[in-house]
Amino acid sequence: MSSLTDLPDTESPDKRTSSRIDRVLSLIERAGNALPNPIVLFTALFVLLAVISTALALADVTVTVPGTDDTKAITGLFTGEGVRWLTENLVTNFATFPPIAAVLLMIMAVGVAEKAGLLETVMRATLARAPRALLPYLVALVACQAHMISDVASIVLPPLAAVVFKSAGRHPVAGLIGGFACVGAGYAAGFTIGSLDALYIGITQQAASVLPAAQDLDLNLLINYFFTASSSLVLGLLGGFLISRVLEPRLGTYESSADEPESEDLTLTPVQRRGLLLTALVVVLYAGAVLSLWLPDGAPLRGEGGALVPSPLLTGIVPALFGAFLLAGLAYGFTVKSLTGSEGVVGAMSDSVKNMSGYIVLMFVAAQVIALFNWSNVGVLLAVKAAAGLDAIGLTGFWALVAFVLLVACLNLFIVSGSALWSLVGPVFVPAFMLLGMSPALSQAAFRIGDSATGIITPMNPYVFLLLALLRRYEPEARLGTLISRLAIFTVPFLVVWLAILGIFYGFDLPLGPGAHISLK
Repeated sequence: MSSLTDLPDTESPDKRTSSRIDRVLSLIERAGNALPNPIVLFTALFVLLAVISTALALADVTVTVPGTDDTKAITGLFTGEGVRWLTENLVTNFATFPPIAAVLLMIMAVGVAEKAGLLETVMRATLARAPRALLPYLVALVACQAHMISDVASIVLPPLAAVVFKSAGRHPVAGLIGGFACVGAGYAAGFTIGSLDALYIGITQQAASVLPAAQDLDLNLLINYFFTASSSLVLGLLGGFLISRVLEPRLGTYESSADEPESEDLTLTPVQRRGLLLTALVVVLYAGAVLSLWLPDGAPLRGEGGALVPSPLLTGIVPALFGAFLLAGLAYGFTVKSLTGSEGVVGAMSDSVKNMSGYIVLMFVAAQVIALFNWSNVGVLLAVKAAAGLDAIGLTGFWALVAFVLLVACLNLFIVSGSALWSLVGPVFVPAFMLLGMSPALSQAAFRIGDSATGIITPMNPYVFLLLALLRRYEPEARLGTLISRLAIFTVPFLVVWLAILGIFYGFDLPLGPGAHISLK
């Protein structure tokens, strides 16, 4: 029997395109599968760094930070000094690694809100009554805030968007794929704050600490807030446009089949509405109490000299957010009876932390790698060489950021874990860009773009296969290549527009967050 490749004249352009995409995806998948588990990868990196640091130490290599008289000698791990350092600091490196406590604290609070059903109810309330014409834009806007509930967003929002689209007489596949694409490609955007922000800032703080200039910086959870909030609005409009004007027309006329899931009633019950109202009241009162401790003259959460920025509130924003999520989850859960007593609350917190076990192991190894980067001074050496290399080829300023974003976007095809990828590139590029006069907040903002845009088109993303399973409920013959070709509609536009937004912030020297400037000041 002849194969499809033997009949080029009769094969449709869509099938030929899908076949090419399948081949590219197979190549990416094979290359990605050849990579070890991130934990093994970081363990190997630690060993490699130990060998390199020892060799450089034996060669008496030193590095001078440009603009200072600070000359640092490279110290090796496989020396007497290195063995003593590791023995004394192995536990401390992990226990004091900034992302650990902040991320787990946020996860516990968000876990209560999720277990209570608050987060899904908010999404239902937002989407259920949306006008038909505005529905794609609302789905995209909600999706660009979804990192607040971590990876759960990739599971909950796409099928919910499909149901809403179908109920509104629109193509459910457009809601399914568009919702997933906007969750992933805009994952690090949003005017909401969550565990992702705590993860990023912890690694950024560690990476910046190798240079003396970091001592004068206020690196807090909100250093990218202005950038991510404005980005989410623009990307929401862009995502809605791509769903309604590009993706949906390509899907053709929608015809339901008997195998499809039945339409779901998205109307909130009276108890759910009462729960939302009470939750909103609790959050408003809590926010008012926090602001009353920050805004008035002489308030205890004001900074030195009565400054609003920097201040203890921004430095301690994680506990403030923990309280907001916890109170919201408790108010809603006890109102709708989804949480019953202290056991339910403790169980929700425990389950959310239990699901982070793999992350905790990864952070243990990543903490050792970054600590060794800092202690050995290899991180400073690499940063100085990287900054000098970029300057030598004339790749400085915004174009250096563009190159960095593209590098991260390519690496993201193979290393889909944001924590692993930022732990890998942050210790080199954060100080390198600082030596070029750019703030750590700017490096982190650039990383957000590359870490989001390409995650939706790689077979290394396990949620892509979940999406494929959901898609086959509407299109039983759908293949991975077809799905990726539809998701790819969003990748380049999101990448280009998000870079343009960063360019506006850069060009007009706009603050990326409270007290977070583009350049080192």
